[in-house]
Amino acid sequence: MSAPPVPAGSPLPAPPPAPSAWPFELLIGWRYTRAGRRTRHNGFISFISFISVAGIALGVAALIVVISVMNGFQEQVRDRMLGVIPHVQVLSADGGSLGPDWQALAARLRRDPQVTGLAPVVQGQALLAQGNSLFGVLAWGVEPRLEPQVSSIASHMVAGSLDALRPGEFGVVLGEDLAQRLGVGVGDLVTMVVPSGSLTPAGMIPRLRSLRVVGVFRIGHYEYDSSLALLDLRDASRLFLTQGPTGLRLQTRSIDDAPAVAQQLQAMLPPNLVAQPWTAQNRTWFEAVVIEKRMMFIILAMIVAVAAFNLVSTLVMTVTDKQSDIAILRTQGASPRSIMGIFVVQGAVTGVFGVLSGVALGLLIAFNVDPIVSFLEWLFHTQFLPSSVYLIHTMPSDPRLGDVLSITLIALGLSLLATLYPSWRASRVQPAAALRYE
Repeated sequence: MSAPPVPAGSPLPAPPPAPSAWPFELLIGWRYTRAGRRTRHNGFISFISFISVAGIALGVAALIVVISVMNGFQEQVRDRMLGVIPHVQVLSADGGSLGPDWQALAARLRRDPQVTGLAPVVQGQALLAQGNSLFGVLAWGVEPRLEPQVSSIASHMVAGSLDALRPGEFGVVLGEDLAQRLGVGVGDLVTMVVPSGSLTPAGMIPRLRSLRVVGVFRIGHYEYDSSLALLDLRDASRLFLTQGPTGLRLQTRSIDDAPAVAQQLQAMLPPNLVAQPWTAQNRTWFEAVVIEKRMMFIILAMIVAVAAFNLVSTLVMTVTDKQSDIAILRTQGASPRSIMGIFVVQGAVTGVFGVLSGVALGLLIAFNVDPIVSFLEWLFHTQFLPSSVYLIHTMPSDPRLGDVLSITLIALGLSLLATLYPSWRASRVQPAAALRYE
């Protein structure tokens, strides 16, 4: 049957609306999300929804900032620590010297392709005295010519020079904090007290030696700046009564490969020698940092979970408010699965907005932690990281893509999980019961 003719002068009828390319569940869910922010009668629901978004955003931002700061702290301490300690250290198992053939051993180790630097060392503990000041120190006898191959102390001198350590002159290079505590500078004399002294009828008498300060360094690691004293290798051997060096310090191509290189070198060493990587020298500290990072991640992830599950209350109240809409959609043929999809979309949009806002806020703070902390220290006239307590005195931050992605995916997963129960309840609404009092 043909359509009836249109009278002359009459307007043409409007064409039927084109079908949308998007599923109607997505369109209605997005409309509910936008309507919840602009209608007056459900303003309380909008407020709860805002609180949910803000909670998720703050939780995600806090998680990103804390993990970034812990990454930065770990990296800064590791780098500054490795500016002093070697990647691998070959030591005698009994704590004594390496023996008269240590140079042949050093030549054999140098031939390893993974070893990029090697320097001998004499290690011992002593006391440094100046006037009424007396402090325990870690004394290292080094070879100034070879030391730059295994540490960066020579490039962190604030006074004097590492090359001023000459055999027979008994000079000493001190950490800056140690020099300040002793009240000495370049050219001053200090007294070193070595416990391994002479045995007399009156007992063990410690050995004393006057040393002249020839340099001061600052590596940026308080533990070494406040307790490390460097001497010439031969002078330290005479003071500590060792027959040559007590260890060999090795630098490798990569700090991450140091444990594997140490294990490889151990196979070619005599039984009385031990190859020790840098991770073993500070195993307790690094393991503690890893455990603290994991625990902080779990604790803050629980905060994100609590904020995400606030979406449950928001969606429950939304479902209650939209009972008549649900009933009408059901009478028009919408399936329970479609009803559930509508509210999953609404909750997911809210969760995604909160997570992305938190990621943006967290990265903004993480990339500007140090100036923010400096401003707060200036504002409140305090110092959050005093160098006498913490290993570093600045607030480092190292946001990593892997951490940010993990946090984002976990937060999105928790937000999506929080939408399932209210959406399922919405799909169980019976049209007759919902329209009974409308």
